[in-house]
Amino acid sequence: MKKILISLFCILLVAGVSAQDKTFIVIGKVIDSASRLPLAGASAFCPNTTYGSVSNAEGMFMLKLPSGGYDLVVSYTGYDKKLFRISDNQNNSDTLIVDLPQQDKTMAEVSVVASNEVPDGLAKYGEFFISNFIGTSPNAAYCKVMNPETLRFFYNKKRNRLKVTAREDVLIHNYALGYTIRYQLDSFNYDYNSNISQYTGFPLFTEMDTTVEARTQFIKNRARTYLGSRLHFMRSFYNSNVVDEGFIVEDLSQGASKAKIIGDLYDTEQYALDSGEVLIGWKGKYRINYKSVFPDKKFLEEFKLPSNSRYQVTILDIADGFVIERNGYFYEQYDVVNSGYWAWKKVAEILPYDYVYQ
Repeated sequence: MKKILISLFCILLVAGVSAQDKTFIVIGKVIDSASRLPLAGASAFCPNTTYGSVSNAEGMFMLKLPSGGYDLVVSYTGYDKKLFRISDNQNNSDTLIVDLPQQDKTMAEVSVVASNEVPDGLAKYGEFFISNFIGTSPNAAYCKVMNPETLRFFYNKKRNRLKVTAREDVLIHNYALGYTIRYQLDSFNYDYNSNISQYTGFPLFTEMDTTVEARTQFIKNRARTYLGSRLHFMRSFYNSNVVDEGFIVEDLSQGASKAKIIGDLYDTEQYALDSGEVLIGWKGKYRINYKSVFPDKKFLEEFKLPSNSRYQVTILDIADGFVIERNGYFYEQYDVVNSGYWAWKKVAEILPYDYVYQ
C-alpha cells in the first residue's frame, strides 16, 4: 500500500487530559517564502470540520482538534496555498513553519486571456452547477449559495466540458443541517460526453445561530444524513463494527454477477491497526450496502430504480488501499472513487469530521 510522505517542518501535538475527550494542538507560523517575514491574517483551517484560525501579527496560529486525522490548509491572498496531513498519531515536535510563495501573476494573466470564460455563465450554467455541486437531494432544496456572483464559468467546446472556479470562497447556507459553509473551491468540472462531474476544494463549517426548536431539527436531520454515509462507514470500519452498524460489504472482483459477501472484514491480510490508524488493503471494486435506512425516494426516481428498493447501494473503486483515522478521515481519498448512493449525496449532505452522532 502506498503512502505519501508530507514534509512538515514542525508540528506541536499535545494530548488532552481527558480520556473521553482527547485533543491535540497544532501551532504554526505563516511566513513569506522569499522575505521570511510573517504573514498576518492568513487562513489556517481543517477542511470538512468546524475548526479554523487566522494568523496574528507575528504570523502565528493555533488549532485545538479532537483526536483523529485531518487535512490542514493554509492560505493567504496573493499566495499559493499549502496542504498538510496531520493527526494525533504524529510525534511531538516544534512549531509548524508554513512558508508560502507568492503566486505567479504572469501565468495567471496568460490563463485569463487564453480562457473560454462565458460572459453570462451564471445565467446559462448557474442552476446546472448548483444541481451537480450542491446536489438534488431533499437537503439540497434547503441550501443557498449566498454569493453566486463570485463564480466564473468556462466552457471548452472542443472537449465539451464545463469548468467552474470562484474568485473567493463560496458561501453556502445549509438550512437543513444548520451549517454555514465557506467552500474554498479550486474547480468544478463536468464532462458532457461522460456525464461525470468532479470538484475539488476545501469546506469550512460554522454552526448556525438559531432557536432551540430549530437546533433540535438540525440534530435530527444530521443523524438521518449520517446513517449510511461514507463517514458512518469509515468510522464503523475503524471501530470494527461494520456489520453491527448495518452495512453489508461485497467483493466485486469477479464481476457484479458473482458478488461475494466478505465474511471476515478484519482479516489481518486486509485490515491492520498501526499506531492508531487502520490500514485497509483493498484493491478493486466493492459494493457497500446499507440496510438500516431505506434509500431516499428522490434517488430512486432520478436513477429509475424500483420504488421498493431496500438498500442504499454504493460502489467503491479502490486503486491501492487506504488508511482510516479514528474520526472517519481517510487517505488517500483520490484513490477511492464512489459511484451510486454516496456519489449522489453531494455538498448538501456533507457533515464535518468533528460531527458526533446523537
